[in-house]
Amino acid sequence: MAAVELEWIPETLYNTAISAVVDNYSRSRRDIRSLPENIQFDVYYKLYQQGRLCQLGGEFCELEVFAKVLRASDKRHLLHHCFQALMDHGVKVASVLANSFSRRCSYIAESDAHVKEKAIQFGFVLETRMLLHVRNGNCKYHLGEETFKLAQSYMDKLAKHGHQANKAALYGELCALLFAKSHYDEAYRWCIEAMKEITTGLPVKVVVDVLRQASKACVVKREFRKAEQLIKHAVFLAREHFGLKHPKYSDTLLDYGFYLLNVDNICQSVAIYQTALDIRQSVFGGKNIHVATAHEDLAYSSYVHQYSSGKFDNALFHAERAIDIITHILPEDHLLLASSKRVKALILEEIAIDCHNKETEERLLQEAHDLHLSSLQLAKKAFGEFNVQTAKHYGNLGRLYQSMRKFKEAEEMHIKAIQIKEQLLGHEDYEVALSVGHLASLYNYDMNQYEDAERLYLRSIAIGKKLFGEGYSGLEYDYRGLIKLYNSVGNYEKVFEYHNVLSNWNRLRDRQFAVADALEDVNTTPQQTQEVVQAFLLAQSLGPTRPCLG
Repeated sequence: MAAVELEWIPETLYNTAISAVVDNYSRSRRDIRSLPENIQFDVYYKLYQQGRLCQLGGEFCELEVFAKVLRASDKRHLLHHCFQALMDHGVKVASVLANSFSRRCSYIAESDAHVKEKAIQFGFVLETRMLLHVRNGNCKYHLGEETFKLAQSYMDKLAKHGHQANKAALYGELCALLFAKSHYDEAYRWCIEAMKEITTGLPVKVVVDVLRQASKACVVKREFRKAEQLIKHAVFLAREHFGLKHPKYSDTLLDYGFYLLNVDNICQSVAIYQTALDIRQSVFGGKNIHVATAHEDLAYSSYVHQYSSGKFDNALFHAERAIDIITHILPEDHLLLASSKRVKALILEEIAIDCHNKETEERLLQEAHDLHLSSLQLAKKAFGEFNVQTAKHYGNLGRLYQSMRKFKEAEEMHIKAIQIKEQLLGHEDYEVALSVGHLASLYNYDMNQYEDAERLYLRSIAIGKKLFGEGYSGLEYDYRGLIKLYNSVGNYEKVFEYHNVLSNWNRLRDRQFAVADALEDVNTTPQQTQEVVQAFLLAQSLGPTRPCLG
């Protein structure tokens, strides 16, 4: 009988040998450390699979051992499984390794010049760039900026010793920091510098991360064609080099979802976000910040997708999962909670509006109010008053106060949001149009200020068409608002006109975004990376581009 017909599949000789080493772990521990890094990692992964986390923790808490298994780069996603399991088990492996590395640096600082020169290179790669990445992820932006300056000083020292370090990864991390702070012009400028540093032979991970960050910077600058080219190439590279189950592939998918959501391809963004979440859950498990951010992204895209249907159960589930995970891991006043609470508040407000029970409606609106206020305070503490994130929270409060029938407070919040966004983003940005449309709705539906409402609706429509084309989804609410407005003032000719406009818009939406799977739209025979980089830099030298999505 052939082996494939058996109910059990025999172990390979290699796996049998690994199991034998693990069975005799206590006696063979010293010898294990002399094995090649990929074999040594497989022994440790078998310990993880058998639940022997105390023994695994003892190994990984030693800096030399952990540094060696890190070199098994093709198994990095499996290392995440081990590391997360140890953290969940209560083994403080991250703190132990950080302290060990700090002691190593102190020792090196007292060494001779030859050793110190090597240490600068080692410390530059492992400490400053990664420290900047960690501080970005933990929202420690001020410390991140200090780390960037430290990294620059290390580069100067390297240059004096005749070593030129590639700056692509460092500039990419700075772009990410500035993007998180909503300093979009600076983020865009540094993404260009990072793209200039992409050279042949650069690690694929670095290339992918730079492309991702540059794409996001292009999105917020409304350079959608550039963003599309960059993120699609990043997705392709991650898929080809890391595989479909690797966290780096999920990173690119989250940024692809961000692009799709911002070009109004909402349905496909939901599907992409779900795929990214599935990958992160399989790699990291449940209680992980990376999983929480994927839940939040999926919650918001689902909320936008289901806005007209009023079915928010899925969006609410993911928003609450994000908050549960973050509060399990981080302090309750951590900045990462601001965005998740904001998303949950938006969802609760819509559920409350559709609720037919007055008591339940008031309870949900109050909960949404508390969440929005908490998010606003976290944003103001981190970014100050004059910031896009703070303005978004003011705008969200304006919508909520309208639902709570506190119209003067709503007007005040919307005007604040518009003023901040206009000063930071210009008068024709998507974010400005969003707040202008919300203020128009307040004037139209609740304050009978029809002349002001008409002016604001028309301004919102003009910005939306310019950025996204005639088929932009947000136009529906402005068109319906104008139909109601003209009915209220008795201008039935305009009512008829905008009913026709709305009908044409519906037909256009039915034809738009016909691709069934956004991943099928990622090039299967893409350009070479250098061609993508050169095309981006050439387009940059020719000036900004705009999409034609209508």
